[in-house]
Amino acid sequence: MQDKLVRIGVFYDGNYFLQVSNYYAYGHPRKKRLSVSGLHDFIRSQVAEKEANDARLCQIVDSHYFRGRLNATEASQRGDTLYYDRVFDDILMSEGVTTHFLPVKTSHEGVKHEKGIDVWLALEAFELAFYKRFNVLVLIASDGDYVPLVRKLNTLGTRVMVLGWDFEYSTETGQKLTTRTSQDLLEEVTYPIQMSKLIDDRLGEKEPIINNLFVQSEPRRIATKQASKVVEKSALTSEILTIKNGFGFIKYPPNNLFFHYSNVIDTDFNDLQVGDKVEFTLDKNERGDDIAIKVKLT
Repeated sequence: MQDKLVRIGVFYDGNYFLQVSNYYAYGHPRKKRLSVSGLHDFIRSQVAEKEANDARLCQIVDSHYFRGRLNATEASQRGDTLYYDRVFDDILMSEGVTTHFLPVKTSHEGVKHEKGIDVWLALEAFELAFYKRFNVLVLIASDGDYVPLVRKLNTLGTRVMVLGWDFEYSTETGQKLTTRTSQDLLEEVTYPIQMSKLIDDRLGEKEPIINNLFVQSEPRRIATKQASKVVEKSALTSEILTIKNGFGFIKYPPNNLFFHYSNVIDTDFNDLQVGDKVEFTLDKNERGDDIAIKVKLT
């Protein structure tokens, strides 16, 4: 049993964390997003268990969140993206998490992607571990590209814990992607934690440390006169044909229109039901297929 303070540094791969949180909000029986404060409590508890120490002596002394982000103009054109980005910024700030953003790049083919975030995270993590002497560094990430970082941290004597999730999710364009935590990464770290298995194994149990991983209520948009503005002339009307995990289809002959949860405005995606009348605007994905955006209940 140790009696010294265990200093913990937490580093988020923000895009990965967002995918995980969206999966639990829209594609998992929990139907709730991950809670940053609950996750930090869980981390302290896990570190205390692994380090054979009192949880009160295991403290997060530094935490950092890295993510590529759309500019304000692009975000404002994607439903409530700009609003919820600000809400999440407030949550991170209240938990003492330092944010690091880079602009999302657009390729010649019109595909948006992050560039340089993983390198920035790795450099910051190693530098801060060197100067602040973390006992345990926690990575919320799944990419095997972080293996060199872990090896460098090992030379400092810093133990590394990885929180990894395995799941499937659908992108804004309907593409189904599968996320798996790199086996190379799991084998390299001191404390690998398979979060999806841990949460699912305890799904029916009332363990506070697990239940507190999820927010108890979602932030809602405050109704204003501006939010109830007149519908644009280009808006169309139809009904929801199917609802899936994080996406759905609107009846629109001759083909049904795909829509993503991120393009639902003025209501929560989880409140939508088959048969609901909705207004929407036509747009195209990178393949040139018609999709629905700015989806809202009539």
